[in-house]
Amino acid sequence: MIARFWSRLKRVLLYLFIFQFVYIILLRWVDPPITMTQFVSWVTGDGLRRDYVRADQISPYLRLAVIASEDQLFPAHYGFDWKRIQEAMAYNKRKPTKLRGGSTISQQTAKNVFLWQGRSWIRKGLEVYFTFMIEIVWGKKRILEVYLNVIEMGKGVYGAEAASQFYFNKSARNLSRRESALIAACLPNPVRYKVKSGSRYMQSRTSMIQRQMMNLQSDPTIRKLIENR
Repeated sequence: MIARFWSRLKRVLLYLFIFQFVYIILLRWVDPPITMTQFVSWVTGDGLRRDYVRADQISPYLRLAVIASEDQLFPAHYGFDWKRIQEAMAYNKRKPTKLRGGSTISQQTAKNVFLWQGRSWIRKGLEVYFTFMIEIVWGKKRILEVYLNVIEMGKGVYGAEAASQFYFNKSARNLSRRESALIAACLPNPVRYKVKSGSRYMQSRTSMIQRQMMNLQSDPTIRKLIENR
């Protein structure tokens, strides 16, 4: 009886592994149908605004802004910024009531596409696996494209096109430098930090992101990611 149970369990796990591996490969070219975060947002009544677009339909300014804001080493690392993770862990140990994240764009993409929100060790372990896989299978340009299509940019607002239409009534391809920086400024917590709140924090963070964009825009590895080629 026990032997039969383990045999069936191994078979189920094998099928699940094959399915997720094929799914990862498929998403190299196909947009994710819906993420767990988006589904929860829709079910709980927060709404679901999203409109997937290609990378060349997103302003290079926004691509540059999220790199400047969220992960300046994105072109260079292999999914993980270990120094930043260690700094975040040290900070969280000192201030456990004000947690700081150290996730890269790759990690955030893996979490949003394949997993659920939370801080459990199981979810973190799965996040490491999926981050490793998309770095190998997708590559940086595809990771950035998916990130900009699935990330939450306001309550019930997901992706660059939906955010651009919601906040500025224009296509994501036409976002200005400042508009892009404003959207990127809300990403630490898009529900708490409003794109058009006009708060001192948002003004300060937007200005900081614009300065970082100026510093990074001449980097050849970043230019390869943000230019339409």
